Amino acid sequence: MKTFTAAASLFLATTPLFAEGVNIRPDVSSVTVETEGGPVEIMRNQDTANELSGEWARTSRPCPNFCVQPMVPAPGVTPIGELELLEMLQDPVAIVVDSRVSSDHETGTIPGAISIPYNEAPDRLDELGCEVDFDGFDCEAALPVALFCNGNWCGQSPTAARRMIEAGFPADKIHYYRGGMHAWRMLGMTVTGEN
Repeated sequence: MKTFTAAASLFLATTPLFAEGVNIRPDVSSVTVETEGGPVEIMRNQDTANELSGEWARTSRPCPNFCVQPMVPAPGVTPIGELELLEMLQDPVAIVVDSRVSSDHETGTIPGAISIPYNEAPDRLDELGCEVDFDGFDCEAALPVALFCNGNWCGQSPTAARRMIEAGFPADKIHYYRGGMHAWRMLGMTVTGEN
């Protein structure tokens, strides 16, 4: 038994105990994005005992309205995860849109995201690279957009995507972060504007 204990002690002494911290990826500890208020560093919460609480810890919401959403809310839309969203947040051409209603947005959002509530999205395509024309919008120069809302059970960003497409926004320019604020918070990622 002493031999095993000595070997285990030697192994533990030579194995790093994740001294690098809670990273986003093994080679990325944080990402800095530009926001209206200046640069914000996005990183994961370093407290390994951190747990979700309150509204974000709830797992069961009645359906309808809170039904599990499809990975692809409309044909041509690209589903993405956190790493792709971080790339879009750093891309000066892409726009990340918090499509939740304003009262939800005000409780905290992903740094660098702009607020365009889902029910306003088809009327605000000019903020996403489209030009107003006589029939609505010309979206030939539409910018890449990532939409998110509260999580897998939230229908706000899927509804925004479908309404944007109906208004002429190209589906292949829309990216859908289905995990939304629930997954973002579950990973301990930086949130701005929390109340």
